[in-house]
Amino acid sequence: MPADQIVAATSQPRPESNAVAPLWHTVVLLLFLAAFALLSLVLNMRAVHSGAQANHRERGYVVSMAIEWLMVAFIAWGARFGGASLRTLAGAFAPTWSSVLRDLGIAIAYLLVAQVVLGNVTAVTGHFIHSDVNKVLQNMLPHTGLEAAVYLLLALTAGICEEMIFRGYMQHQFTVWTGSAAVGVALQGILFGIAHAYMGSGMVMVIGVFGCIFGLLTWWRKSLRPGIMAHFLQDAIGGLVLAKFALK
Repeated sequence: MPADQIVAATSQPRPESNAVAPLWHTVVLLLFLAAFALLSLVLNMRAVHSGAQANHRERGYVVSMAIEWLMVAFIAWGARFGGASLRTLAGAFAPTWSSVLRDLGIAIAYLLVAQVVLGNVTAVTGHFIHSDVNKVLQNMLPHTGLEAAVYLLLALTAGICEEMIFRGYMQHQFTVWTGSAAVGVALQGILFGIAHAYMGSGMVMVIGVFGCIFGLLTWWRKSLRPGIMAHFLQDAIGGLVLAKFALK
């Protein structure tokens, strides 16, 4: 068997009949996610309604990165109860250039498809999207070179950590407990949208659909790598372009 096939076989997720962590562990993680989402909502709405621009964005980026890595560490610890690991949750990661380039191409193609889908969703939910969304983005996105550099690290962290949290862990757990991959994809997508509640109710729906699209990608590829790539590209390029051109 070729080396890349051996790696892919040994890094596949655990059988879908096995949860990777006990129920209490998932409940604790959900509570942690809810607290983080609520804190982000309060802080961002306070900044919007006070009319003040966010100060020390770099510090906020670093805090967000630390919290997301802490959640991934908690997942790594909890997965040990089911005999799993972050590597098994991540799926196939064959370390060959052909495999990496193939996943990159899939990531870019999925992003293009996602933009079409999200454009249609936004057209439907547009009347729910409050004008405060732009103010939230103005407070969140980088305004200086240093902020942009740290923001790129944040985008990379979000790509890795959020894919592990929602598509690697939550999707697997919900799929096992419900016996349905479709339900697993849908539930983690809903949670992904709620986790971005600070963007407003309309954006929760849009981002929830985005999360479902990423869930389908993970289910199809049996790997987080294309999703990580696509997530990073979306946050990094989209965020920097908005910061430079759309929100001035």
